[in-house]
Amino acid sequence: MTGVATCAAVTFEVSDGVGVLTLNRPEVRNAIDKPTAEAIAAVLDEIDARDDVMAAVITGSGSVFSAGMDLKAFTATGEKPIAEGRGAFGICERQTAKPLIAAVEGKALGGGFEIALACDLIVAAKDSLFGLPEVKRGLVAAAGGVLRLPRRLPRNLAMELILTGEPMSARTAAAYGLVNRVVPTGTAVYAARELAVQIAANAPLAVRTAKLLVDASADWPTNELFDRQRPFTDAVRSSADATEGARAFLEKRTPQWTGS
Repeated sequence: MTGVATCAAVTFEVSDGVGVLTLNRPEVRNAIDKPTAEAIAAVLDEIDARDDVMAAVITGSGSVFSAGMDLKAFTATGEKPIAEGRGAFGICERQTAKPLIAAVEGKALGGGFEIALACDLIVAAKDSLFGLPEVKRGLVAAAGGVLRLPRRLPRNLAMELILTGEPMSARTAAAYGLVNRVVPTGTAVYAARELAVQIAANAPLAVRTAKLLVDASADWPTNELFDRQRPFTDAVRSSADATEGARAFLEKRTPQWTGS
């Protein structure tokens, strides 16, 4: 089944349990204006609502992932690319409850990098670049850049990128664990989709709960970690899918998940 694009600037397709959201504004390097941010948010809402989507990929058309905010559109209208409920670029304050993978070709700069940082995993073409050049323009990377990057890289390295505004290569990003996979140019979306298919093959309730716990537990006190986790993991352990997973393993067959 295929999703319906919410505007010409964003397309959305679903197959094999994986949704692919494509930023489709190559003429402006996939920069985000307010309608595009709202369209991204609407697709993320659809991803969360659809039972046939277990994981998703976000990518850009053409040779650039995203240049971030559409400054020309902002100058013309005064409207910031913010979507109610999901924040800047329709994703930076709240992405999906399901795993989301950024497939990066070319440059992911400023808001483009912040979109990638909002995702759970990043697959990047070998010649792609990541950077936060906001300080070069008298700004701060306020859509998650200064908040998320120090949590994903060693502090000193994150500070260097944030304070100099200079970009980082995909290979360097991968060496420090920021990028999951570096792939040949032009293949990022295919590699990201393969990774998403692997995720989608697993029990959906277990996957969503595992993602939720990874995100939520970052701020939990160490002495409360297991107590806070227990209600979530107990619910998964008592689910129909947990029973099905054990039976399928013993019977040497593929599990038939119901998400319950």
